Amino acid sequence: MARLRTATAATLLILGYPMLTNGCASGNNAEPVDNREAAEKSARPAPAADETEEERWARLRKEMVETQIQARGITNERVLQAMLKVPRHLFVPEAWRDSAYGDWALPIGEGQTISQPYIVAFMTHAIDPSPKQRVLDVGTGSGYQAAVLAEIVQEVYTIEINPVLAARARDLLTRLGYRNIFFRVGDGWLGWPEAAPFDGIVVAAAAPEVPPALIEQLAPGGQLVMPVGGDFFQHLVRVVKERDGSVHREIVLPDVRFVPLIKTIESEKQKGDAEREKETGDEEHPGQDQEKAEDGDVG
Repeated sequence: MARLRTATAATLLILGYPMLTNGCASGNNAEPVDNREAAEKSARPAPAADETEEERWARLRKEMVETQIQARGITNERVLQAMLKVPRHLFVPEAWRDSAYGDWALPIGEGQTISQPYIVAFMTHAIDPSPKQRVLDVGTGSGYQAAVLAEIVQEVYTIEINPVLAARARDLLTRLGYRNIFFRVGDGWLGWPEAAPFDGIVVAAAAPEVPPALIEQLAPGGQLVMPVGGDFFQHLVRVVKERDGSVHREIVLPDVRFVPLIKTIESEKQKGDAEREKETGDEEHPGQDQEKAEDGDVG
């Protein structure tokens, strides 16, 4: 498992960075930019002499990786190379392209945003991706996270509940030549059981708990990262499923803010069925926990 440096808000402020409280929604100092003129001025350095358009975008990507990602402790070379390669400016509306490599989230339509570059890199790094893996991306959005993952892993399965965003992302990723990304319009709470198990799962929307279906679809040895918490603030949580099937959780980045993971009637039904099954199991074995405790006290 890769060692991920956990960054607290206080540490980031000491280092002179804004609080990283934004994934795909507004939050504190990392809100989606709504002052276009200010954003464009700060994100658009003076072009170098005889610099082509492609060279300019490549330079901005390099500056983004060096100042926003490497400087904050991301060292995974695969992640850094993917962030250097994927043309982030193509994943935002044309009016916002000059702001694409800034240290902020940007609107992409349908009330959604593209996450900060650092958040995308952080979540990718958190699952420790490698070339032979299959990864589930929940919340396609612009398609940027799926593209970054597709540069590293063998296959990416991406789910988006909004059909407009899903169609737009699919069209762009197909035009960019990605052939290892598979698309579905559907409920991220339910995952993609037909394609499971997955070596990694990245969820770009928040929920009060990690959906049980996603944990079930995580392969032994796999890792999942997602924001967990209430409507306004959450923590990025990593879930690791050990080879023996046991599961443990850890907070890898506190105080983030993401849009909610939307449920359909089917996912609500599955959650209710799981809760009822758990209650039934507890009723069938009412003294089990007490017996274990008593056994542990002996000797």
